[in-house]
Amino acid sequence: MSEVVVNRYSDEDLEEFRALIEKKIEEAKKNLEVYQEAYSGVGNDTKDTAPTFKNLEEGNQVLSKEENGRLMARLVKYISNLEAALVRIENKTYGVDRITGKLIPKERLRIVPHATLDIDTKLQEKKK
Repeated sequence: MSEVVVNRYSDEDLEEFRALIEKKIEEAKKNLEVYQEAYSGVGNDTKDTAPTFKNLEEGNQVLSKEENGRLMARLVKYISNLEAALVRIENKTYGVDRITGKLIPKERLRIVPHATLDIDTKLQEKKK
């Protein structure tokens, strides 16, 4: 009889990663709130009562809004990727390279917890 080798992280490892990911989601959502407030112009400042240099500031505000929009889009994607990682934890497939099936090193997952590829696989994919 041959023994089936399961290529996955232990439940304890998965719980460690779950805690890390949940913390990152919380931080990202707080950052997203800040960007959304800045983007919508909500806040207690004197912009509406100080028309001095208004023309110069409007150009800067448009640029700032565009940058905030890009940052918000990146954060939304990041949160989505982290939430997908939580699903993989539930399915016990977290940390498995989606192409090779090998375990992604813990060090990489601690830095990029939503990674689905080992660094070597990722580099090979970029060459294609």
